[in-house]
Amino acid sequence: MSITKLNKVLTASVDELIAKGTAKGKEMVITGMKPAKGEKGVRYFVEGYGNKEFVKMNSNSYLGMSLHPEVIKAEEKATKEFGVGPGAVRFISGTYKHHIELENKLAKFHGKESGMIFSSAYVTSLGVLMPLATDETVYISDELNHNCIIQAMRLSRPLGKAVYKHNNMANLEAKIQEWVGKAKRALVVTDGIFSMRGDNAPLKEFAELCEKYDDQFEEGLISIIDDSHGVGGFGPTGRGTEEYCDANVDIIIGTLGKAFGVNGGYVVTSKAITEYLRQTAPMYIYSNPITVSETAAALKALEILDSNEGLELLKHLGKMTKRFEAGLHTNGYETIEGDHPVVPLMVRDTPKTADLVKFLTEHGVLATGLNFPVVPKGAEEIRFQVNGNHTEADIDYVIDVLKKYKETH
Repeated sequence: MSITKLNKVLTASVDELIAKGTAKGKEMVITGMKPAKGEKGVRYFVEGYGNKEFVKMNSNSYLGMSLHPEVIKAEEKATKEFGVGPGAVRFISGTYKHHIELENKLAKFHGKESGMIFSSAYVTSLGVLMPLATDETVYISDELNHNCIIQAMRLSRPLGKAVYKHNNMANLEAKIQEWVGKAKRALVVTDGIFSMRGDNAPLKEFAELCEKYDDQFEEGLISIIDDSHGVGGFGPTGRGTEEYCDANVDIIIGTLGKAFGVNGGYVVTSKAITEYLRQTAPMYIYSNPITVSETAAALKALEILDSNEGLELLKHLGKMTKRFEAGLHTNGYETIEGDHPVVPLMVRDTPKTADLVKFLTEHGVLATGLNFPVVPKGAEEIRFQVNGNHTEADIDYVIDVLKKYKETH
């Protein structure tokens, strides 16, 4: 057998993506780090750029926990005690006391009855949404929800699917009403923070609307939020969009791989739901859990967040976010305002987005350009992500680079 024909077809397919301008492009490889010193925060070195130093403005580690000495220490200690991997899935001696402790603490952190860890947040969304959908279930989803939610809906075989206009609660209510009397169960799902834009769902209205129609469905209307970009780095104490909006949803999907700075995903909800998912979610049953060392690191990150140090980190993150937004406004750039550290610079043109990313890279700034089909046509942008270990000097440097771009283009 030969893969020559397939290679030809796939190469042509990739070439077509490149020609359209929708290919992801070459991955940048981080080769080293320079610790924070003086006014400067952490600097990074990138393959192909020699000793050039970069400010990283595209990291999901919103609180800088991935570099926190206590988090690193906790992971190293657990590695020495338990090794580098769990060695099995959860049901075959792959569950360690650290996993149970983290699941319990995450549930308590969010004020839910029970918690459950998956290998990633993407997998968590699949592992929650797919098993909860039956052939008498309808999905109702925000049009800008993350790809993991979209894929979960595509891979399921529900009775129906409905998509409502972004953050439009009147349209959501209309979609719910369309399925009253048709579906036994409704799974209404939204991102907490929309990762391409940094805006948040109006979660209080969302949750109240779901509660209003709950008794219109025989098996209930379940409110679900994927708050991967919210948990840890958003809300007064880092409890995410639910806290920020003073709302209460049935199921929260979160991640350990962003503000907590580690790896893995989780869900917190009722004990009945997590017990059901442990028995039915293939992504949980047939995959190794995160390592014991990663779990220990996540526990330490959670402990730090839920302390005075965590509150100070959140305050600093908020301050740096507002400083960056103000700098964009001062220099005539369009953005979508909000309190979340995802700060989009709206370019609204694919070639211009690529040109600005190139300019930023040449001047030592790592930022992510987002073009169609990742975002809709006309919504092309540079997504900046402010981190808790950015300094005022870091933010001012990036703003200065953007100012120079305006002056020369």
